[in-house]
Amino acid sequence: MHAVVEATVGDADTAGALGSGDVEVLGSPRLIALCEQACCRAISGALGSSETSVGLRVEFTHLAPTRVGSVVKAEATLDRVDGRRMVFTVSASDGCGLIGAGKMTRVAVARTKFLDKAR
Repeated sequence: MHAVVEATVGDADTAGALGSGDVEVLGSPRLIALCEQACCRAISGALGSSETSVGLRVEFTHLAPTRVGSVVKAEATLDRVDGRRMVFTVSASDGCGLIGAGKMTRVAVARTKFLDKAR
């Protein structure tokens, strides 16, 4: 299972806007969120209607800065399933090349039970 998502970096996506730094380039939290979105898209339709997946672990290296206005492409490939755990290889690139890469683990959960625990 594999998916790709694309986004154009806006002012709200910068490290300065996200509070993760003081420079006006793509912030790491937004880049990680794009990769998580690609993971979710890769498994869309594979879970039951009462299930969802939640993030468990992120191992990610943000390699290069990306300017506002640039298009970023995030890709996720499901590497393995271990019970309810799903491990993905993720990468992100812009027009200049690779800007981030890593591994993400998501867990399939029963939506209602999970939300009950949050209360």
